[in-house]
Amino acid sequence: MDEAKVVERLNTVGVTALSDALDRLEIAGQLIGLAPVARGMKFSGRAFTIRMLPVGLTGGSVGDYIDEVPPGAVVAIDNGGILNQTVWGDILTYVAHTKGIAATVIDGACRDSDRCVALNYPVFSRCVTMRTAKDRATAVANNDPIQLAGVRVEPGDWLVGDSDGVVAIPAPHLEEVLAIAEQIEVAEKAILAAVDSGKRLEEARKAFGYHSLQTGMGRTCA
Repeated sequence: MDEAKVVERLNTVGVTALSDALDRLEIAGQLIGLAPVARGMKFSGRAFTIRMLPVGLTGGSVGDYIDEVPPGAVVAIDNGGILNQTVWGDILTYVAHTKGIAATVIDGACRDSDRCVALNYPVFSRCVTMRTAKDRATAVANNDPIQLAGVRVEPGDWLVGDSDGVVAIPAPHLEEVLAIAEQIEVAEKAILAAVDSGKRLEEARKAFGYHSLQTGMGRTCA
């Protein structure tokens, strides 16, 4: 698989078409509640998963795993949706940007958002807060299955984000999801062209089978 070409295709169709394709295949992949630090941020890449837990009595680091993340990967952090501490800040942003990491997605909070914007490094999270997770949380597992916004994400699954949010695509279903998303994009462009030519929207949608492209196929994918 030419992963550079996959990234190009994913970025071209965007999150809304991919979300519709996931619905068509009845795959739960929309990471509801996770949003970019700044509009216009966009990324696609494979998940390098991190699971956080409260530090307890063990101690530990929030971010030393960053040295293990390969270029092009997406740091995917499960911090259980906690909003009162951040597990990502300006040093991690700088290192990730320097290494060519694609983006960071956090089920939780980030901070130092100005650094993300200045470097145009995509960070998606539930919120921004100033409060550190130092002595509050620690990374306990790398590249294990995690949960982001109620969606199971396996290491190597594809994550895609833009101004409309983030979706997770199970790696075994990537081509299937992409193909349907591209069909949806073609249909939407054709519908707009038909409307420009004077056709009613209802007629144009029916002519290009738009509703069927977003309707579940009557199966459930793991």
